[in-house]
Amino acid sequence: MPPLNLTTGLLGISLAVIILLLLRRDHLYVMHALFWVAVAAAAAVLGLWPGLIDRLANYTGIFYPPALLLLIGLIVLVVKALYADIQNTRLERQVRQLNQRIAMLEAGLRNEAPPRRDPTP
Repeated sequence: MPPLNLTTGLLGISLAVIILLLLRRDHLYVMHALFWVAVAAAAAVLGLWPGLIDRLANYTGIFYPPALLLLIGLIVLVVKALYADIQNTRLERQVRQLNQRIAMLEAGLRNEAPPRRDPTP
């Protein structure tokens, strides 16, 4: 096995191990970790078997295999950015709803507060 294949394969495996450690230490959400483990596994597979991207490019009719790799990477990054925007929008909506609920509860508490009594008899 050529040194380049071994190096790229080891980089993919190392990335997967780092992602699993981040997940285990609760620095990374499970769904995000699954995405990055899949990316690391793809990097390891393509690093260990570089002929695979050549065959995929030939099958899809792309004459320059690295162009297929870049296209796939670009599509994955666009999908990841879209997913992040969807998650961000959902979280912003939840924060806005929580702020509205807190404001309503505080207004209700102010209206229901018992009248103050004068401490002197």
